[in-house]
Amino acid sequence: MTTPEPSAPAAGPALRSAVLDWYARHGRDLPWRDPDCTPWGVYLSEVMSQQTPVARVQPVWERLLERWPTPAALAADSPGEAVRMWDRLGYPRRALRLWESARVMVEQHEGQVPRDHEHLLALPGVGSYTAAAVASFAYEDPRTVVDTNVRRVLARTVSGTQHAAPALTAAEMRLADASMPQDADEANRWNAASMELGALICTARAPRCDECPVAHLCAWQLAGRPAHEGPVRRGQAWHGTDRQVRGRIVQLLRESPDPVSRGALGTAWPDDESKLERCLAALVDDGLVEPRAGDHYALPS
Repeated sequence: MTTPEPSAPAAGPALRSAVLDWYARHGRDLPWRDPDCTPWGVYLSEVMSQQTPVARVQPVWERLLERWPTPAALAADSPGEAVRMWDRLGYPRRALRLWESARVMVEQHEGQVPRDHEHLLALPGVGSYTAAAVASFAYEDPRTVVDTNVRRVLARTVSGTQHAAPALTAAEMRLADASMPQDADEANRWNAASMELGALICTARAPRCDECPVAHLCAWQLAGRPAHEGPVRRGQAWHGTDRQVRGRIVQLLRESPDPVSRGALGTAWPDDESKLERCLAALVDDGLVEPRAGDHYALPS
């Protein structure tokens, strides 16, 4: 948690108190929030929840943690098994980075998720959000945790705008820092509570303002809910994208215990051979797919 600039706007004590009280009553009973959850379980949840709804994450998280209860257990397995167990969560490169980070934990941190924030940032695939979230939720180190939910809550309640900026700005980070309670325990709970409010109530498309515990304090609400004045926010296309084709190729390999022939992989996208070739080559370059003898392919060994 950094020291905010004196002039930075902030969520005030009344707003924070209302959000924390709401969270105490309505926060979801997620397994990685259990006090007995290990730092490794928390780390897994944060890596898996990136750009993925919690409802999809939880059953896969439970399977991964059962199979690999420690970083050493995952590091001893193959990266291909990490991709296979990742199932259909999307962005399977996260599974490779997870396996790589487990190896770093074994080789450099005695098989433990590191406590030190700088060591967390140095893990493969870990950015500022994940490092701060693991520090706060696993080790009660009150780093400022800022995801899209937190940014949206602060944009509406404090800045009075319908949406946050397209990407995290320095001003948003100053606002988030300034909004953190000074008490460490309260700061860690605020991290979780503000994220939860954005996930369940202050949602992007259909905010449930009639159920919001801070509607009476919300700058956007008090201003009459002014419409967004920035660029039109469009959802990401999916059908026919390289990401869809890559996902189909990986799924074919995930479902097969043996290497799959190039001909069989053609069923992933039979309408465009050039796109299929491009996506297969990209998967090989990314280390997600491994060429085998006889023009066959498999998940990495």
